[in-house]
Amino acid sequence: MIEFQLNGRKIEYGGDEKLSLLHYLREEAGIFSVKDGCSGQGACGACLVELNGKPALACVTLMKKVAGGKVITLEGLPDGLRRTLGSAFVEKGAVQCGFCSPGFLMRTKILLQNNPHPSRREILEALKLNLCRCTGYVKIVEAIEYAALVLAGKKAAAADPNQGIGGRQEKYEAWEAALGRRPFVADLRIPGMAFGALKFCDHARAKIVRIHTGKAAKMPGVLRVFTATDIPGEPLTGLIVADWPLMIPEGEISRCGADVLAGVVASSEAAARAAIRAIRVAYEILEPLTDVMQAEGNPIKVHEKGNLLETCCIRRGGDVDRIIAGSAHVASGLFRTQMIEHAFLETEAAVALPEDGGVRLYSQGQGVYEDRRQVASLLGLPLEKVRVIQVANGGGFGGKEDITVQGHAALFALLLQRPVRVRLSRPESIRMHPKRHPLVMEYALGCDSAGMLTALRARIVGDTGAYASVGAKVLERAAGHACGAYHVPAADIEARTLYTNNLPCGAMRGFGVNQVTFAMESCVDMLCEKGGFDRWQFRYDNALSEGRMTTTGQVLRAGVGVRATLLALKDEFYRARTSGLACGIKNTGIGNGMVDDSVVRIEIVSAAKVVIHHGWTEMGQGVHTVARQVVCQETGLDAKIMEVRVDTASGARSGMTTASRATSLVGNALIDACAALKRDLRGRPLAELAGNIYEGRWRCDWTTPPLPGDKTVTHYSYGYASQLVVLDEMGNIASIHAAHDAGKIVNPTLFEGQIQGAVVMGLGYAFSEDLPLRAGLPASFRLADLGLLKAHEVPPIEVIGVEVADELGPYGAKGVGEIGLVPTAAAVANALCRFDGRRRFQLPLKRREKRK
Repeated sequence: MIEFQLNGRKIEYGGDEKLSLLHYLREEAGIFSVKDGCSGQGACGACLVELNGKPALACVTLMKKVAGGKVITLEGLPDGLRRTLGSAFVEKGAVQCGFCSPGFLMRTKILLQNNPHPSRREILEALKLNLCRCTGYVKIVEAIEYAALVLAGKKAAAADPNQGIGGRQEKYEAWEAALGRRPFVADLRIPGMAFGALKFCDHARAKIVRIHTGKAAKMPGVLRVFTATDIPGEPLTGLIVADWPLMIPEGEISRCGADVLAGVVASSEAAARAAIRAIRVAYEILEPLTDVMQAEGNPIKVHEKGNLLETCCIRRGGDVDRIIAGSAHVASGLFRTQMIEHAFLETEAAVALPEDGGVRLYSQGQGVYEDRRQVASLLGLPLEKVRVIQVANGGGFGGKEDITVQGHAALFALLLQRPVRVRLSRPESIRMHPKRHPLVMEYALGCDSAGMLTALRARIVGDTGAYASVGAKVLERAAGHACGAYHVPAADIEARTLYTNNLPCGAMRGFGVNQVTFAMESCVDMLCEKGGFDRWQFRYDNALSEGRMTTTGQVLRAGVGVRATLLALKDEFYRARTSGLACGIKNTGIGNGMVDDSVVRIEIVSAAKVVIHHGWTEMGQGVHTVARQVVCQETGLDAKIMEVRVDTASGARSGMTTASRATSLVGNALIDACAALKRDLRGRPLAELAGNIYEGRWRCDWTTPPLPGDKTVTHYSYGYASQLVVLDEMGNIASIHAAHDAGKIVNPTLFEGQIQGAVVMGLGYAFSEDLPLRAGLPASFRLADLGLLKAHEVPPIEVIGVEVADELGPYGAKGVGEIGLVPTAAAVANALCRFDGRRRFQLPLKRREKRK
């Protein structure tokens, strides 16, 4: 018997002493503020608790280690202390997705009780156990410093009274998330819920000769084993191309290590996983195709139609080869970027339960209506028989656009007629969801003797892995942004998307634009070196502006902020001894001839409750907060009475939460809905409107693919940025200055947090993040091996907000979710070259060398 104290209560534990404290807290004690982000690898800090006055990671602390000890979680803190810490994190914007926040709050509590007045260096040292993928740590450090002042009586928490546009309205449900009270999918508990686990293919390419499930089916607690033969509907899934099987049947050939062969549902997750380990598969192992440059014409065909998914071509402005040959200066190179993992701290999970002859699905995905479409297809059900409720997720960055476990959970629940949860472990998450595309880019960029760009020739190859996902669109976006934030009169660009037996690649923050910006901005600096041009002036002279055209040939009419962002950095650029500069452009909206659409509904429940229904996923970026701010701005109603829901039952349709478009679409749709609500509020109290529902919509259906002449409108809006990376005399990053044109900054706290977090993600992309594969499978399944940066590795970041209003955005706003890391790696590469004179053509970059 193990005796210990938990939040001041005496506990007697007679179970397995080798069980982790995290498992005990979540599954036996019902304490959900502690989170599982790394599956017992001790790598993320989301499960951090206090044990005998010191920080401890509950996932690697065995129960026998707590004998005679005192364990404290957030639930055990005094109310006043918990309120102070939570308020500091909320007020300073240190909570984005919120999955990591309870661990950071506990670390803050332990730090401040032992050191009430820590220096910044001491704070950074204390945070080495904790990961955050959203914030970039800047606001977390500020929140800890602020909490120390409040606890010392030197500061008092204060909220911004401006709840509308431009105010620092606190993030929706940030308080609940910080304290671990807002449930994520894995925190949901439904009576009678069973637990599913998945059997993945052990090889990148193999014929599945036989799946032996007999032993697994007889194991204790197992309810049923599922294979592909149990799928009642269409077995293939996919956002654009339906080519990804929910499960691979016997006799078929697997295409990658992300393939699922079987599933088990049992009375506990442990029993389900034990049964998965008992499944034996007879394989005929086949040679995988893992080199994308060998994919075209290869006898190994990943799909029957061949390995070329799509080719995107943009050709305009004349004979580019001739123009480049006649240019005064030409910069060229073969650039390569790596595959990386999204590394959102909340791994994939879904809960499904039978309902009215169909299913109800609790999803963390990035598009509830897309989840509904694919799940209904799998189950052979009409759309109205599948209801999807979005649960705010613990980070997405594009990696939760494709369905992973939603289909399995729904299938298991429907066939068993009971609730089922399926959750991926960290190694399974790394194995399954699509990654950032590695690209190979051959660039040749010319300019005249005056330093004006003449033409670009680019050949881009993208490895989309075994399944299409949105790979063709990523390469389309790479091609469409290949000229960067500059006017290039002539362009010849070809981007090919190819299948291999590597892990699938799909959407990730930046969506192909980060990669081509690295190539383009490197070439711009090379031209400046060749021609002796001033790097800032060259960019300013060639920057996009009203009347100039993007890569696709779209002539920009208004709201172009590239030059404004460069002006914001001009003084710092000329002060810096060694620096790298890069500009960026990123589309807002899917565009390219596809429709961007959003429907919203404002439901008046009572004088004390208004519900905003929309279809966009909250994943830390703050779309729910933006929705409330718009309604506050338009109606004057108090944000405290507003609730936000995302549920397909509402009919508030939208597309995938992607392409930095949620703010513009939900904002414009809510302005539309509020027009009627404002009319009804004139002279009438809100209570009299109870029962009314006000619908609004905003739809962009006028974009085009690249067209001849000046008729191209590939996107309805763009965001713009310039970033400056300053190095010290040793070649280390001294500071980063990020000037970003948001059109209109809806919420300064959210804006700063988005840019800071994106910049840090961009730094990781530049220096350390990588997901190397061996024979098509990850060389490591450990979170700690992904190269993610921690707080002490982040340099000072200055965020400079620029507002050049967009003609279509709500209040002039533009998307900012992705543009934050578009120029970062390029600026770092240019800075390193300025330091040691060596041009780098591949990410991640080799660290700087000392100046000789």
